[in-house]
Amino acid sequence: MKTLTLNNKKQIPVLGLGTWRSDKAKVSQVVGKAVLEDGYRHLDCASIYGNEKEIGVALSKILSSGKISRGELFVTSKLWNTEHHPDNVEPACRETLADLQLEYLDLYLVHWGIAFVHGEKLEPIGDDGMVKTEAVSMKETWQAMESLVDKGLVKSIGVANFTVPMIVDLLSYAKVKPVVNQIEIHPYNNQKDLIDYCHKMDIQVTAYSPLGSSGDQNDKPLNNSVVIDIAKAHDKTPAQILIRWAIQRDLIVIPKSTDSSRILENISVEDFSLSKQEMDKINKINKNHRFVDPIEWWGIPYFK
Repeated sequence: MKTLTLNNKKQIPVLGLGTWRSDKAKVSQVVGKAVLEDGYRHLDCASIYGNEKEIGVALSKILSSGKISRGELFVTSKLWNTEHHPDNVEPACRETLADLQLEYLDLYLVHWGIAFVHGEKLEPIGDDGMVKTEAVSMKETWQAMESLVDKGLVKSIGVANFTVPMIVDLLSYAKVKPVVNQIEIHPYNNQKDLIDYCHKMDIQVTAYSPLGSSGDQNDKPLNNSVVIDIAKAHDKTPAQILIRWAIQRDLIVIPKSTDSSRILENISVEDFSLSKQEMDKINKINKNHRFVDPIEWWGIPYFK
C-alpha cells in the first residue's frame, strides 16, 4: 500500500480503516478481517469511540497469529478533551495502550483543540447548554504529548480538528512538530486552504468522514450527480471515487465501515486514477458544509 512520509521521516499508509461509531459487537471481527484478509495496515482509533478494548482483542489475535508483525501496522489513537491537563495526558495514553493491547502507538493525536473539565463526564455540559472548559493551555498539553515521544509510548504526535490559527500558535512553541492534522474532508467540505497551509508547514493531512457522515442521505457527496457520473465512467462505486479523489490530493484517508464488502471496496482504489478534469469537477461541488460540527454538541462555535 502507498505511504506518505511524515516530517519525522516515518511512513504512514495513505488508506486506513476508521472506527468511529463502529459497533462494539462487530468491531473486533471487522478489524481482524480487514487486516488479515483485506490488506489494511492502518487503523484509526480514539478513546472517545468507546471501542478500543474490542479493537485490542482483534489486535492481540492479529499479532499472535504470526502473519503480521507490529512494525507492519500503523495504529492511531487520540487524547480526549477531558484529559488535556499535563497530569492526565500520560495516564490517558497508557489506558489506551492497555485497551488496545499495544506497547506503543504509531500516532497519538490531540482530538480537539479545547480542554474540558476533567471528571467522570466525557462531555460535561452546563445548565447553559455549553460545555464546561478547563483553564489548560494547548502549550501545557502539547509539552505533555512531547514527553510521550521521549518515553517511547508513541512514535509520532499530531492534532485533529485544528484550524490554521491553532496550528500557527502550536508551531510557536512545539519542540516536536505535529506530523498530522486530521480534519473533516469530502467534496462538500474540501478544505483547500487549510490543506495547503498544512502541506506548506510539512504537516500531513488525514481526511475523516471522507464519504460524508450522518445527516440527510440525499445531501451526501456519495449521491452527487457529478460523483455518480465519474463512478460510472470508471466502473467504480461513488465511494471509491471519493477515496481516490482524496488520495490524489496527497491526503491520508480513513473511511469507516463495518460492512465487509464495503471495507474491501474502499481499499480497492489503486487500479485507476482520476483525470485532472475529473478532479476539477469534484473540487467544484464544494459548499463548505460540515457533517461534524460540535456547536450541536457543546454549544461552542468551534470553527467560527
